[in-house]
Amino acid sequence: MRILNLYAGIGGNRKLWGNEHEITAVEINPKIAEIYKDLYPGDNVVLEDAHKFLLQHFRKFDFIWASPPCQTHSIANLGNINKEFFDYPDMKLYQEIILLKTLFKGKWVIENVKPYYQPLIEPTFTLGRHFFWSNKFLLTPQMPSNFTSIWESINKMQEAYNINLSNYKLDTKFKRKILRNCVSPEIGKYIFEQIMKDN
Repeated sequence: MRILNLYAGIGGNRKLWGNEHEITAVEINPKIAEIYKDLYPGDNVVLEDAHKFLLQHFRKFDFIWASPPCQTHSIANLGNINKEFFDYPDMKLYQEIILLKTLFKGKWVIENVKPYYQPLIEPTFTLGRHFFWSNKFLLTPQMPSNFTSIWESINKMQEAYNINLSNYKLDTKFKRKILRNCVSPEIGKYIFEQIMKDN
């Protein structure tokens, strides 16, 4: 199966997918892309804007996973409302949902944080602090009981995701950010298994 993993980060969602498939990961940050490539050397890693890449290449894949940036949608963005860096919600999220829903013939999942506003397109299902849109009905799995308590601790996140970033020269703030942006490997695996059932 040809898989496109957009906004790949360090590949938390992809960790438990195995290596039997042809996976293309798109990540714009070179430091993050380097870590992804180290973790998944068999994947094709593309250093590019994921939003543009999707539009140009979506027809070439059987399954697409996208985790667009969530900062402008997050309730945390409301804390910035009186500061210089408050921003409009990034509508690329909805552009991608509409594109895949309307034109893509394969299976797809888009993940993002629960927004501070009423979502413009209702999600297919909700899990913890995440919304998921998909063309496939997905039952909501049980969240691990300790999952919500690990988000602030780098060590706990690394342990939970079984990812060690100690060999990379990253400041603490950046390391925490890329770990917090990971989708839990167990959630990624669950969704992937649901998608694969029809194959």
